[in-house]
Amino acid sequence: MKIIVAIKQVPERDAQIHIAPDSRWIDEDDLNYTINEPDAYALEEALQLKEKNGGEVIVLCAGPERVASTLREALAKGADRAIHIEADDLAHRDTLSIAELLASAIKSEAPDLILTGLQSDDLGLGQTGVVLAELLGIPHATIIMQVEKASGGIRVKRELEDGWFQHVDIPLPALLTIQSGGNKLRYATLMGIKKAKSKETNTVAAGPASETALELTRVYLPEKQKQTTMLIGTPEQIAAQLVEKLKFEVRVI
Repeated sequence: MKIIVAIKQVPERDAQIHIAPDSRWIDEDDLNYTINEPDAYALEEALQLKEKNGGEVIVLCAGPERVASTLREALAKGADRAIHIEADDLAHRDTLSIAELLASAIKSEAPDLILTGLQSDDLGLGQTGVVLAELLGIPHATIIMQVEKASGGIRVKRELEDGWFQHVDIPLPALLTIQSGGNKLRYATLMGIKKAKSKETNTVAAGPASETALELTRVYLPEKQKQTTMLIGTPEQIAAQLVEKLKFEVRVI
């Protein structure tokens, strides 16, 4: 089974984030970056499928030169080779434009299965995987907890609401977006780090961005507001007012 895992490099979760001077994105200077956590679970799922069924795992990442470190980490964990789409303008591309970049690199590989994380830690849109599947014209399923090879394709376990799950049979090729927490993530071993240095990384140039349907015009910190409301009445009346505010204003119950 030939599996491609699309991963994204994002700032570390404890990084000190500052808004760029033009307020269009964050200031990327002096930040430490790592693999997007949901994508790490997608990689783990791919590696386990390879260990059970054989085949090849290819990691794919779009971004500037710095994403090479994230690709090396994926290779050290067990991926067989990597594809780096060189692009310095991801912050100014919308979901469709990014999915087009990935689709262009994937088509020539003709994989059996494509895995992505459910969403990214930085934007959290949760759209790239399903848009990519549509561009490639293949079936997809989201919020996947488990994948097993089955006769004629794969069987997946989807997470639904309130502790419910759904089992679906899907023909190959297909694309899955993987939910975090389904597996225990592995660490790169010393031997894996050494082997990663000799594994192939193919670098391709990104094509020009198509006209974007969505434009990010401003990034800003939430505005802090303080407001005090005094509730007056009997204990029963105050309790009723409090419940109403929690239900319709704060919307926590």
